[in-house]
Amino acid sequence: MAASRALLPAQHASASPAATRARLAAAAPSWLPVAAAPRLRAQRAILTPSPAPVASERPAQRISRSGSDGALRPKPAVLVAEKLSEAGLAVLREFADVECAYGMSPAELLAKVAQFDALIVRSGTKVTREVLEAGRGRLRVVGRAGVGIDNVDLQAATEAGCLVVNAPTANTIAAAEHGIALLASMARNVAQADAALKAGKWQRNKYVGVSLVGKTLAIMGFGKVGSEVARRAKGLGMHVIAHDPYAPADRARAIGAELVSFDEAIARADFISLHMPLIPTTSKIFNDESFAKMKTGVRIINVARGGVIDEDALVRALDSGKVAQAALDVFTVEPPPKDSKLVLHENVTVTPHLGASTVEAQEGVAIEIAEAVVGALRGELAATAVNAPMVPAEVMSELAPYVSLAEKLGRLAVQLVAGESGIKGVKVVYTTARGPDDLDTRLLRAMVTKGIVEPVSSTFVNLVNADYTAKQRGLRITEERVSHDSPAAEAPLESIQVRLSQVQSKFAGAISDGGDIVLEGRVKYGVPHLTLVGPYEVDVSLEGNLILCRQIDQPGMIGKVGNILGQRNVNISFMSVGRTFRGKQAIMAIGVDEEPDKETLEKIGGIPAIEEFVFLEL
Repeated sequence: MAASRALLPAQHASASPAATRARLAAAAPSWLPVAAAPRLRAQRAILTPSPAPVASERPAQRISRSGSDGALRPKPAVLVAEKLSEAGLAVLREFADVECAYGMSPAELLAKVAQFDALIVRSGTKVTREVLEAGRGRLRVVGRAGVGIDNVDLQAATEAGCLVVNAPTANTIAAAEHGIALLASMARNVAQADAALKAGKWQRNKYVGVSLVGKTLAIMGFGKVGSEVARRAKGLGMHVIAHDPYAPADRARAIGAELVSFDEAIARADFISLHMPLIPTTSKIFNDESFAKMKTGVRIINVARGGVIDEDALVRALDSGKVAQAALDVFTVEPPPKDSKLVLHENVTVTPHLGASTVEAQEGVAIEIAEAVVGALRGELAATAVNAPMVPAEVMSELAPYVSLAEKLGRLAVQLVAGESGIKGVKVVYTTARGPDDLDTRLLRAMVTKGIVEPVSSTFVNLVNADYTAKQRGLRITEERVSHDSPAAEAPLESIQVRLSQVQSKFAGAISDGGDIVLEGRVKYGVPHLTLVGPYEVDVSLEGNLILCRQIDQPGMIGKVGNILGQRNVNISFMSVGRTFRGKQAIMAIGVDEEPDKETLEKIGGIPAIEEFVFLEL
């Protein structure tokens, strides 16, 4: 219940019980089923405490105008811990009492935070579990002025009932412009020529550059920043290709960019501009192996995240001439070591993480975060929220295994999509004996979105921002209910099915007769199970990781695969075989505790009767 409290305006101690009930009823989250709302309202009235008496050391709170119920409310207090532009402060001051306390030590922040309803930080202030515990009971919102939230303990914030919001859009143009600035300055050796001339050297012949017109630019990550870089590169006469599994094809076409696979993008490019998030699947994705696939003399720009490049491998590629030049604004460790071979390399242009550093961007970030914090303090559900509000205990208890099932089906489905095809449409089918008023599926839809988006993105998806995130990424998610004729059934759902339409699949066995990737699951004994892959019925617990093999249906296949995994010390947790007709084709679904190495998977694929296989992480 604590997180639900974070979405409500602060109660005034003198408010009448009737006024309190009216406010609680008005603020009930829209995602609650109608039948459940009165019960939750009653719980809030019982479980949500009034604020503790104001201690003498707290700043006095001014009283705002009375609400529609006639009650007077204190203005919320906002602590700004790092520099925010005056434009953002003005937005805050219209609604709240604001105190700016820049440069606080961790101890000073701990001592001060309990006096405030909201805290705004940039990247320099660590909002730790200790800070959130110190603010428990009053602190309701943490605002991060910028995109990254590495300095905020999201789990602790959720546990403390504290909503975390960020400002993800205001930096877009600044980052794109900096990417273009690095592209042009690298191509014409501006930084090196400037340093040489200031050292008294006139070296026109040494710093002959390359033209941009007619060259191919590969944009790796076609989100907000990547698409803005594409627009500007087209204006410079460059041919733009891009790789992003979620980029809508129509948006790419409108800009004049061609969507291609990862390998094709890096193989065709003269210049490569990185705009992808740093997540497990992209960490050091640019390494010796990927550099080897590029043209000799390729040039690389990175204004995204330093960790997507293996910096030692980049130095080797620069030394060999495989990569002619690099222009970097971000690094794995910031600031990088003073003796960094990469930073000191003659063919590398560097800047100290200046992507968002324009006057206009800083003001835009300040206004965006101020508006998000004010909205959260008013009880509005912010589209930029990055942590999930707590779900009422009785609802979460009933839906918990289905929430896990929905996310895992989405996570499996996205891994089956061939990278160059992207995702066009998602359909979620619920088989249930309950009527629409007795089962609200929006939480389940949000978890399917979470499973599809998070493995290939740095976006944190939750109940608050799921629909917004899906819309921003061009995902068209529809839902269908199938009535289950069992009115006595106690379980809220019989099954959940996820269908991806108009996509290519890495695993043909997952394609249904209708041409969609289809996965279906059920909850058995409280544990999510995968029960359908394409047209094949299986039964495997969704714990650990999963290997799917499509094979000719013949004796001995289970033993052959099991022996290979056993010899490589990979423990099998579950195994299930489904087939359409005897002696034809079958699918073997194998749950494994460890991730098999490449050699093990190749041995499985080398079994003559196995037609295809895929390893899926959960």
